[in-house]
Amino acid sequence: MSKERIYDYHHPAAGWGALKAVGIHLKHSGAPLSNVRSLLKMNQPDGFDCPGCAWGDPEHGSSFEFCENGVKAVTWETTAKRVTPKFFKSYSVTEMKQWDDYRLEDQGRLTSPMRYNRATDHYEPVSWSDAFALVGQHLKALDDPDQALFYTSGKAGNESAYLFQLFARLYGTNNLPDCSNMCHEASGTGLIEALGIGKGSVLLDDFEKAEAIFTFGQNPGTNHPRMMGTLREAAERGCEIVAFNTLKERGLERFADPQKKFEMARRGSHRISSMYLCPKLGGDMAAIRGMAKVVFERDARDGDVLDREFLAKYTTQFDEYRALVEATGWEVIESQSGLTRDEITQAAEIYIRSKATIICWAMGITQHEHSVATVREIVNFLLLRGNIGKPGAGTCPVRGHSNVQGDRTVGVNEKAPEWFMAALEKFYGVTLKRDHGHDTVSAIGAMRDGKCKVFIGLAGNFARATSDSNVCEQALESCNLTVHISTKLNRSHLVTGKDALILPCIGRVEIDAKPDGSPQLITVEDSMSMVHGSAGIHKPASKELLSEASIIAGIAEQTLGSDVVKWTWLAEDYDRIRDHIAQIIPGFHDFNARVREHRGFWLGNPGARREFPTATGKANFLAAQLPVAVLHQKLAKKQGWVTLQTMRSHDQYNTTIYGYNDRYRGVEGQRRVVFLNKADMARLGVTKGQWVDLIGIEDDGVQRRAESFRVVEYDTPEGCAAAYYPETNPLIPLDSVGFKSNTPNSKSVAIRIVPSTRIA
Repeated sequence: MSKERIYDYHHPAAGWGALKAVGIHLKHSGAPLSNVRSLLKMNQPDGFDCPGCAWGDPEHGSSFEFCENGVKAVTWETTAKRVTPKFFKSYSVTEMKQWDDYRLEDQGRLTSPMRYNRATDHYEPVSWSDAFALVGQHLKALDDPDQALFYTSGKAGNESAYLFQLFARLYGTNNLPDCSNMCHEASGTGLIEALGIGKGSVLLDDFEKAEAIFTFGQNPGTNHPRMMGTLREAAERGCEIVAFNTLKERGLERFADPQKKFEMARRGSHRISSMYLCPKLGGDMAAIRGMAKVVFERDARDGDVLDREFLAKYTTQFDEYRALVEATGWEVIESQSGLTRDEITQAAEIYIRSKATIICWAMGITQHEHSVATVREIVNFLLLRGNIGKPGAGTCPVRGHSNVQGDRTVGVNEKAPEWFMAALEKFYGVTLKRDHGHDTVSAIGAMRDGKCKVFIGLAGNFARATSDSNVCEQALESCNLTVHISTKLNRSHLVTGKDALILPCIGRVEIDAKPDGSPQLITVEDSMSMVHGSAGIHKPASKELLSEASIIAGIAEQTLGSDVVKWTWLAEDYDRIRDHIAQIIPGFHDFNARVREHRGFWLGNPGARREFPTATGKANFLAAQLPVAVLHQKLAKKQGWVTLQTMRSHDQYNTTIYGYNDRYRGVEGQRRVVFLNKADMARLGVTKGQWVDLIGIEDDGVQRRAESFRVVEYDTPEGCAAAYYPETNPLIPLDSVGFKSNTPNSKSVAIRIVPSTRIA
């Protein structure tokens, strides 16, 4: 760990700081030369897809289609370090529980299947055949298939995800929680209600045609750094970019492109946002409502502001929405949003000037109680001027993990649509359950209450990704069996059921070979619904590693046999799995041929054609009242309380911690920090650098306390604090979730701040 330091960061995003960080992580991997080769093949048509974010690849890309955090993701996987059976013999589970997340994953790649021995408190080697048999034994011993959970992370490819959900459904359950439940579930829910499909409507080319781009609740400089190049190009050609984000983030202010040699030489940069507004946490819906109010005011005054032809032909319930907006008072809008009428009006004027507008959003929108309503409000706003289904305009929910959208497309869904279930039944000649399964939050409750007894995780770090961490860990520990299909050691492996397995798999950057030795191709889907191939270039970290698909097939064959599905035969050649997908899911016709074309193919989006597969056959406005009060308003008069948002540091991707620095926010060598407004510091009686404890809601009898956080003064609205997850996940009550989405309210967490007993 580097020396702890809090400082003011004055440089643009990326630039020389990013290049320096790339060098550090290449060196830390222990294999810098081979990793340079990796970077030249990342996000290339003949290479592998970045295991980081889901931002799209340009049609005519350069040889350097990677970013700083993509480099971290790749070097983390291609490290020379190994976690062997000898390692597990040296360290007990109890001892490893004392390590932080960075130290755990920094041990390197897993090499062998391991089984936990409760008597010795150590993981011990187990053969693949015995591991598969053990899982099958546990699954067949359950009283009801619904006592099993099949969790998926967005790192899994389409082929393994399809096989996984097929196994679960043929076994007899729809318990398919996944990481979408914790991030963009509100986006999918809201978009399906409004437009009929739960995906964004834009392609990457639309960003070249947009006259205005609005971003809400998003920090692309850290979470989707390749998006910064797209935004910069838009800004350079005169597109107006309006950022709504509670924290001031450097990536939305200025960006220095490392690929621009002259700019780097003169230490230059380019402005990103034309306007930057900082609403209070949970106040985005009110801000959008305010902009809609300005649109109606201008239309009443000047005319020709609304796209009346589009509204009449393609939408429903417009009159109800207009009446609600016009009846909403500015006092309510300003109070909830934390923005002034003048600020909101200026932003609305940019929207009115634009003939083509894209709205992007991320988890700053989707992790509140009223998130689905906020997504609907975004769509309402776009519809006013016909900004759906025309060049340079549309919806863009920016997904996190590289294939989180693809996993949902190929069936990882605890509430799968009827057409999908019927297609599976017809193709495989079976009858499947229709009742909805557990999502991530309800899965934790089911394990805690003894209703689910086997947990199988395909990638990810479930124990650290979820809310109410102590409750989640107790839930996992109550299981009869926990199974994790993983590339690296993580915290979830130490939260064991009565029996536990770690099953190591081949990583995204490694060669996944058929039995004859020829390389396999997996596929992924990006945020723009582009499906493309990914083929690793490195030898696997261990000869004992199996592919995700082979592990799933091995378990399925031991559990179900091969009468209905020839599991091993499918896993031996992914073209066979893709042939199945092509028969089941619309848009995947000629899958194997089309995915081998340059940059793959577009699945399509009806909204882009102004076709809306809703019950009404049109795009639906929603006249939803603003919340009576959002959390920051409820806590304003409570002594010692603030609204907390959990977030990533710059040295982090999801639950993976690459280091202890957060360069753009001026934090070095430390993760336990809490960002506070200067006025809040005075109100709470705390000072810069002071150690404090964060205490969550305890009225349900659960003690929620996160200890030893250093206070950092930061530009954030009064009453709104921020800190990193997973360290702050214990503060989020399990039942604090979004309406309709059931997503944890990770951006609306009520906390009390008290001095810590720690002094140094």
